[in-house]
Amino acid sequence: MTKAKRGIYAAAVSPFDADGTLNTAKLIAYCKHLMSDGGCDGVAPTGTTGEGTSVSMRDRLALPAAFAEAGMPTDSVIFGTGAPAAGDCVELTRAAVDAGFVNVLVLPPYYYKNASDDGLYSYFANLVEKIGDDRLRVYLYHFPQMSQAPLSTNLVKRLRADFGAVIAGLKDSSGDFEQSRAFVEATGGVTEDFDIYPSSEAMLWDGLSIGTAGIISGSTNAFANWVQKARKAPEGAERDAAMEEVRRRRSLAGKYPMMAGMKQIEAWRSGDDSWTRMAPPLVPLTAEQKTALKADLDAL
Repeated sequence: MTKAKRGIYAAAVSPFDADGTLNTAKLIAYCKHLMSDGGCDGVAPTGTTGEGTSVSMRDRLALPAAFAEAGMPTDSVIFGTGAPAAGDCVELTRAAVDAGFVNVLVLPPYYYKNASDDGLYSYFANLVEKIGDDRLRVYLYHFPQMSQAPLSTNLVKRLRADFGAVIAGLKDSSGDFEQSRAFVEATGGVTEDFDIYPSSEAMLWDGLSIGTAGIISGSTNAFANWVQKARKAPEGAERDAAMEEVRRRRSLAGKYPMMAGMKQIEAWRSGDDSWTRMAPPLVPLTAEQKTALKADLDAL
């Protein structure tokens, strides 16, 4: 079986050196923390929260081999490999597959807007055909607010019908639970071995109840242990209370720029202020935001 295991994933934030390059060793150590004390079942590096589109191609291409050398579990890592250029997406995906990481999260090409379903189909079909490896597992990435290239249910069904298990699932970052429901209804969700991941842990049990596979979230960089507690709580008052704590933390995270906020929390946890570095054009939290975030965390 090559598909990534289901559960709670963090869209892992990325540490940068002073010259703007990705600090691969620090990212690996951080992902190991996330999958142990951090409470995550897996990690999704170089996604949106990981500023993946701002990481250089050189750094992104080298990352999967470094993860393999470090002994990272291949069933718990879903690399972001989407790119505006179809050829870059292929090369990033090939680097992951060659290193044994066959699960990839793929944004549609996000420069040209209002692309047709046929155009988007050709992008994903090109990827599958160029990789030419039955082990490949593609998770489609629906994030219309950022990509301006929404994935329709008809497109998802067409890709699944034509490429079978290689089209393994979808991350729905629309923030709209009804959109996640529509994807489940169109594909059958986990019942048909199609793994849909909403992007907010506030949707955890609503999603699991209709056939989603878990969560891939930016705020689980800091709060995954609370999500696991809610996931394991028995139905009833205990689960309701646990989910209320999850929603409180997700709401807190939503008050601040997600990437900068999660990096600031990691800087405090680790005692390493270099975690607050951002890739342009993003910037760290302001002094006022840091003070407010600290107060909100203390209040929890």
